[in-house]
Amino acid sequence: MAPILADSTKPNVPERENYVNSGFVNINNPHLDMLTEDILYHFDLGTKTHDLPSMFGDVKFVCVGGSPNRMRSFALFIHKELGLDGDANNITDICAGTDRYSMYKVGPVLSISHGMGIPSISIMLHELIKLLHHAKCRNVIIIRIGTSGGIGIEPGTVVITDVSVDSFFRPQFDQVILDKVVVRNTQLHQELAEELLQCSQEISSFPTLIGHTMCTYDFYEGQGRLDGALCSFSKEEKFEYLRKAYDAGVRNIEMESSVFAAMCHLCGLKAAVVCVTLLNRLEGDQISSGHNVLVEFQRRPQQLIAKFIKKKLGTSS
Repeated sequence: MAPILADSTKPNVPERENYVNSGFVNINNPHLDMLTEDILYHFDLGTKTHDLPSMFGDVKFVCVGGSPNRMRSFALFIHKELGLDGDANNITDICAGTDRYSMYKVGPVLSISHGMGIPSISIMLHELIKLLHHAKCRNVIIIRIGTSGGIGIEPGTVVITDVSVDSFFRPQFDQVILDKVVVRNTQLHQELAEELLQCSQEISSFPTLIGHTMCTYDFYEGQGRLDGALCSFSKEEKFEYLRKAYDAGVRNIEMESSVFAAMCHLCGLKAAVVCVTLLNRLEGDQISSGHNVLVEFQRRPQQLIAKFIKKKLGTSS
């Protein structure tokens, strides 16, 4: 069995504190210093082909979510909310040269799709973090906005994650590196979570709470669903597991938060996960709400984040 190690990628504490206190994004990879050019392949960007500081140096907020269409919609929405000049319909996909991710810049806000699951968001985050570093961005806040399955809460509830847990309800992300399993911290920024919760109190149209988010590697069996092509457990076992998750503080399930929390923590980024629940998994496995209801649900995290950004920029009415 491969050895299990605590994370060893962090620089010494004084060095990390000095770097993070300066507000820059911390990348801890000495091999990057040897590159004459850093090609961000999945973004179709590069340090020689693009002036990254000029393009992205003013970015203060990065919002990421699974769907390209949803992140384009968010870009249009935040353009309107911030009252920016120009026609929002002219906002173009910066990553149009690749079909992996979509990226839109709206003033100080970057809106990026990350696909579905840990591997997809991990690839995006590696290149995003390097992009922010090369662009010399400072004091960046990064927020994942998305959808999830709820446990014991009303569909449409927005969950702000305090910590991401694995399928054993442990607050950790196990990263396989070469022949070792490296355990990484999945705590999210607590002050940021509280700020978001305070913003939510000004929105009376939907409930919001802080809770644990369980991150899985699979949508079907890995989340205890009975409706996949394969199922090796009983209905009773499913409900017993979900009740254990609820008792452990889990309020929603998705597929990206653990690696998101781990990577942002190591790179000194203030990070949050804000997901709306589309169903209560204690009542079923399939999403049965109508299209219009689901569209309204998916707007809820965007509304909260827009209010938060406007407060931070001092433009909140």
